[in-house]
Amino acid sequence: MMENQLIDNCMKLGFGMMRLPKKEGTQEIDVEHTKRMVDAFIEAGGKYFDTAYVYVGSEAATKAALCDRYPRESYYLADKLNAAEFASKSEEEAKNEIHVSLERTGAGYFDFYLLHGIDAGNNQKYIDYGIWDYVRKLKEEGLIRHYGFSFHDSPEMLDELLTEHPDAEFVQLQINYSDWEDHLIASKNCYEVATRHGVPVIVMEPVKGGTLADPPKQVKEILQASAPDASPSSWAIRFAASLPNVMMVLSGMSDMTQMEDNLSYMRDFKPLSDEERLVVTKAREALLHTGGIACTACHYCTPGCPMEIHIPEIFSVMNVYKRYGDLKAARNDYGWRPGGAKASECVQCGQCEEACPQHLPIISLLEEVVETLEAQ
Repeated sequence: MMENQLIDNCMKLGFGMMRLPKKEGTQEIDVEHTKRMVDAFIEAGGKYFDTAYVYVGSEAATKAALCDRYPRESYYLADKLNAAEFASKSEEEAKNEIHVSLERTGAGYFDFYLLHGIDAGNNQKYIDYGIWDYVRKLKEEGLIRHYGFSFHDSPEMLDELLTEHPDAEFVQLQINYSDWEDHLIASKNCYEVATRHGVPVIVMEPVKGGTLADPPKQVKEILQASAPDASPSSWAIRFAASLPNVMMVLSGMSDMTQMEDNLSYMRDFKPLSDEERLVVTKAREALLHTGGIACTACHYCTPGCPMEIHIPEIFSVMNVYKRYGDLKAARNDYGWRPGGAKASECVQCGQCEEACPQHLPIISLLEEVVETLEAQ
């Protein structure tokens, strides 16, 4: 349990409502399954829920599973305003997102409201649309309790933003042991910037889109040698939650099994010991020797794709080959698992690269997929 100026008496695990369970064979969220997960989470002492305007179906599911069933003051709800072009085409549309989100969730107000996914590619939109002043106004009006932003860029840019907006009450950062010293994501450096500014951190992607829940064999062996009964996810989430300036760690749980596993070690959370931190360091070093596309399956790239290419799913299949060397399995999966258009149908419009918070060279990666998985 934890206490600070923004969150009181709350488990340090947050329920990310981004990757909710789907009904079998469909893309429709399984609301009844989600209700059971919400109930288990709250019963264990969880209070923090995170959704967003751009998470398809999530806000409606949050309403049905949470807001319609629990007293409003019994939980914290975070939502987000996205000013990037793929989410909103004008200042009016961007500023109207909160009203749409409030209607979808029926929440009445948001405890935490974020400027969503700021990076060098979209930051000017937030400036041009006057979004920083707008969220301050929303707070004055009581529609939000606290405002901050989620961020996907360099430590230098984060330092500039926190210097220019010292009233930002928190920042949401991608932090996991894989990205901790990565030169592109720079989790450690961004965390240290936020800490220097005295701004608490909410962690997103602690399991890196699920990839650290099922890491390469050599990584699993290191973790299991230390704690045979601990899941790979537990190491990843506890790593993030052990950082002193971390206020909350979000986990995008997709089924009850994941929920039960996370609750088993976060209900009575214990930070990593010195010995356990050394184990994580060894696991990180092992990861450096494996390949893979660093996609977190956030799906920001897909809504505007003119060819309806399921890019994250394609990259997930490609990683079967990159990480495990099983070309036959990867080609077999590619034949049916991603759905939608093939990588070869990409018209190289570039909208996906603009939307990608990981700054992946998606076009060239899709070309690699074509060469590897579509070649006869």
